[in-house]
Amino acid sequence: MSPRSASVNEELRRRSRERLLRATVELVGERGFEATTLGDIAQRAGTARGLISYYFPGKRQLLQSAVHRLMHLTLQEALEREPRPSGPDAGRELLARAIDAVLGLAHDRPLLMRTHMAGILTAEGFIQCPEQQRLAHLLRETVVAYGSPAPDTDYPLLRALLMGAVVPMLLPGAPMPRVRLRAELFQRYGLEWELGFPPGEEPPRVTRSQGTVRG
Repeated sequence: MSPRSASVNEELRRRSRERLLRATVELVGERGFEATTLGDIAQRAGTARGLISYYFPGKRQLLQSAVHRLMHLTLQEALEREPRPSGPDAGRELLARAIDAVLGLAHDRPLLMRTHMAGILTAEGFIQCPEQQRLAHLLRETVVAYGSPAPDTDYPLLRALLMGAVVPMLLPGAPMPRVRLRAELFQRYGLEWELGFPPGEEPPRVTRSQGTVRG
């Protein structure tokens, strides 16, 4: 049997890595971080336990990459959903979809996202990985489409505002409702409530006036 080509080996490594990321999201979402072992993840992914150390320095780093992959795929699906935005207001629709995608993950997967946010706020901090870079690229392109004159400044601001909205949604015992946080973000960017994927609730009354980042 002839040896596998470099491209075949690379594809096999990519698939193995993605299986680990999917398994991590599934198990942590079901059991929580502490109750999920690396052995559990390897078994769910159908790979050897030692393979995890080849890709990731530890379980916390693995989780961050796994959640960033989930966020990237969720955001990509939202931005590309039919009907595709077009015309002069396409950028506003895309930004609304991006906000709804991120808030939707916090609403639909609270245990997973709470664990993810807790990890970012610990000593490990924000981990740069391919999945995070893909997510960052999508968010930056959304800011560009929205009409930002300074995307390198406005993208980190959008990221910070989204993180700031997700945290109170996940606060144990006193979560803020998604509809209220959505209204605040939509007002901040001058977006109509009907854009994106409205959650099916009436918009709350928001009286505080905010500017936008549009030029």
